[in-house]
Formats: sequence, C-alpha cells, structure tokens
Amino acid sequence: MQGEPMRYNRMSLFFWLYAIVLALAALAFSTPQEIAEGLRTIVLTEDSLITDYVLIAGPGAALMNSALVTAITAVLLKLSREPFNGFSLVVIGLMSGFSLFGKNFVNIWPILLGTWLYAKSRREHFGKYISVGLLATALAPAVSYIGLDNGWGNPAAGILVGIIIGFIMPPLSAYTYKIQNGMNLYNVGFACGLVAFLLVPLISSMGANPTTQYHWAEGYDLPFGVALGIFCLLLIFLGFFAFGKPVKAVWAGYRRLLATSGRAPSDYLRMFGAGPVLVNTGINGLIGMAFVLGGGGELNGPTVGGILTIMGFSAFGKHAFNIVPVMAGVFLGSVVMHWSLNDPAVQLACLFCTTLAPISGYFGWPYGILAGFIHSSVVLYTGGPVAGMNLYNNGFSGGLVATVLYPVIMAVFQHRKPTLVDQDYFDLQEHDEPVTPPPNQITEEKDV
Repeated sequence: MQGEPMRYNRMSLFFWLYAIVLALAALAFSTPQEIAEGLRTIVLTEDSLITDYVLIAGPGAALMNSALVTAITAVLLKLSREPFNGFSLVVIGLMSGFSLFGKNFVNIWPILLGTWLYAKSRREHFGKYISVGLLATALAPAVSYIGLDNGWGNPAAGILVGIIIGFIMPPLSAYTYKIQNGMNLYNVGFACGLVAFLLVPLISSMGANPTTQYHWAEGYDLPFGVALGIFCLLLIFLGFFAFGKPVKAVWAGYRRLLATSGRAPSDYLRMFGAGPVLVNTGINGLIGMAFVLGGGGELNGPTVGGILTIMGFSAFGKHAFNIVPVMAGVFLGSVVMHWSLNDPAVQLACLFCTTLAPISGYFGWPYGILAGFIHSSVVLYTGGPVAGMNLYNNGFSGGLVATVLYPVIMAVFQHRKPTLVDQDYFDLQEHDEPVTPPPNQITEEKDV
C-alpha cells in the first residue's frame, strides 16, 4: 500500500494537458490581442456573482483565464508534495470551472498567501492545507471588490482581507466538515458562506455597498456544447482503453462505483482506479449538459463552470445514480414554485445542487428529490445577504439543507440516532482534505 498514493502522481501530466487544451480552445475562439485585452478586463472587474467572464471579456479570455488558474493549481498541488488522489481532481475541476466566472489569476493570491501564513503559524507544511487554500478562493470576489472599489476600497485593503480569509479558512472548514455528516460535498462553500455573512455587514458598515451582479452570456450553446461533448466522450474512451485494463473490468468497476452513496469522504480514484473514474466523469458531464439544455438554459461561463465542477467531483462522491434525483428535485420545484428553469440562478442551482448527492445515495432517491426541491428555493435567498461575495453559494445553501435534513431523516424516518459520521473518516488535525477510509471500508461507508 505504500506505493499506492505515488501511482497517481502521473496525474500531474493530465492536469497540464487539461490546461493546454483550455489554452488552445481560447486561441480557437479569439485572437491573442483579444485575449490580452479580455484578461485585463477580467482582472479589473469586481466579479461578484454572477459575473460571466465570457460576456464581459469574450470566450477566448475566459478560457485563457481558466487555463492560467488551472496551471497555477497544478503547480501548487505538485509543489505541495502531497500524494494525488480523487480530491486533487476535485480541486482541478472546481478551480478551472469557477475561473470562468469569478476567480482569476490575480485575485486568488492573497487568500493563498493567508493559508500559507496559517501553515507557518502552525509550523506545518503548506501542502497540508493547499487544497483548502485553493477552495477558499471562493471568496476571491471580496478581494477584487475591496481592491478595486474606487472611493472606498484600495488594493492594500483587498490584499489584507484576502490574507485574513485564507488564514481563518483551514480551522473553520475543518469544523464545518464535521457537522455536515458528509452529506454536503461543498464543505468549503458552507464555510465561505459563514465568513461572507460576517464580512459583508462589516464592510457595509464602513461605507461599502456591495451588490450582486448579473452578467450572463447567451448564444454559445453550439460551440460550447460541441467542445464539452467531445471532451466528455474522450474521457469515457480514455477510461475504457487508456489504462490497459479490459473493458469488462472497467465497466465492472464503474458499476461498483454506482453502488456507493458518495458520502464524504469517498475517494473514487483510490477505491476504483482511474478507468472507472474517467468513465464516471464523462458520463456526469453529459448529464449536466443534458439538464442545462433540456431545461432551456444556456451554456456559458457559469453553467460550463458548474458542469466542470460536477466532473471534478466525479472522483469524489458524485455519480449518475445520486445526482439525478437531486437535479430532478430542482425540476420538480419549477413546476410548483414561482420561478422558471431558464432563470440563471435556477440553472446554476440545477447543477450545483448535486452537492447534496450523498443524501440521495445514502438515504435513497426520494430523499434526494426532497433535498433538491428544498435546495432550489433556499439557494435563491442565500445569495442576497452576502452580495455575491461567495462564489460557492450553492455549497452554503447545501450545508444548511444537509445540516437540517440529516438529523430529521435519521430520527424521524430512519428511526436511528443522529450522530456524526465515523470519526476515523476525518482528519482531526484541522485540515479540510479528508483521509481515505481504511481498506476494509472503501467499498462503502459503515452504517451509523
């Protein structure tokens, strides 16, 4: 088992190839001059939710920003000296996705610096906290807003706030990880939401006036749909044929993967290998596209970012059987509630509601539909108080829903005592990246 983690260090090559593909796609959409001008626009924009970089800067600049952020993420993961695992794929997918609408290659650095300072204050290696530091860049819009708001903020204040955010996120996210019982996959989004609920009132009391944004690109369904569809199919093909395993063996691994609940932590890369994970990733990407287009939505920066996030979490908890019921709950909400599936916020909810996939996988699909139904409304009202400063708003809403639903389902419907998920599933040293379950537990979690 000692060599097992090192076997996945080859994934760094995949990360670089992914960044190169994003850069080439950027050049296919725009000229180098247009990309350079667009990147300048991205860096100088106060990018609270929803700020679609495809609309404000062009598709080429948005994709190049994603390529740059992905490359930065790959370098930091490599330098961390931490062994690659399924959560590494989560971080890559999430960072590349959200760099299409909120994160850029400049505003993430103060938060990362804060996390580095936290590691130094603990006399620990930065690699232990690199994942939570990268995910904490969900609050990067706060850095941009404070740093660029003429007449109130300034770059020094923006950097300072980013450093504070990065410093406090490791202990906070370690705590929130425990209280959600593994039912909300976007744990850092929940932690970031709590920070934003404190930050926005504080800066507003000092004279700031942060507001949510509405920049939503339309008309890119064909090019983005073709490119993303080809990418998903390629991943499925590579999963079946690129690792020297018989197709039947890969398919059997994928079927076993579908039988898991997805309750965090579920490191599918360690549990089933790269082949089934890539197949799962490609299939989940196609499912995400189908739900967006089937609901009359648009493929643009935020929705493609949402699909890429689902694909990243395909290595850590999400699969077709546990995401579809939750997404169906959002569709059900559109039938009885006063909003439409083609509303931008609802389109994002339809994708990011899959943070509650473990509820569907652990308790059954009816509870997954219930979770998606509740989440579809909750998420529409949690973004306003934080003024779009938290990019992972669905993670914050998912945390609220999971925290309420888990004990209710356990005590009322399952007639079991609500308890924290098994303590041996957690890294209790204040670090957000979960520990892989012991070998005798990796096929499925124990009942509690």
